[in-house]
Amino acid sequence: MDFDTLKRFLFNLPGARLEFPFGTEIMVYKILGKMFILIDWEENPISINLKCDPAYAVELRRKNFAITPGYHMNKTHWNTVLLDGSLEDDFVFELIQQSYDLVVSELPKRLQREVEKLKVSEAHRKKLLDEGS
Repeated sequence: MDFDTLKRFLFNLPGARLEFPFGTEIMVYKILGKMFILIDWEENPISINLKCDPAYAVELRRKNFAITPGYHMNKTHWNTVLLDGSLEDDFVFELIQQSYDLVVSELPKRLQREVEKLKVSEAHRKKLLDEGS
């Protein structure tokens, strides 16, 4: 997966915000203040840290050499994914979406409703853009 493809996918996640709390070499995307992906974008290949269900995290590590315990993270809940081309883009998108959804599910119900509103607004915006094409 190339960097531009990754950024486009993240840009389209409702409410995702880019921050640089650890310096310019680490991109952090958050949803309502909670991290769901960290990107070491200056590395070659790029590596990303994603939140994951603990049991699934272990399974992913066993099946994929490009997935290891989260570097500098809680290794129970985070995986590091090396974007070295060994994983299909759609699979990486799925892992990112799962991380985003997991973080949203851990937000208070009030904030989860805010995310749902953002999703509806984004879907409406995309529909309008499609109709205008």
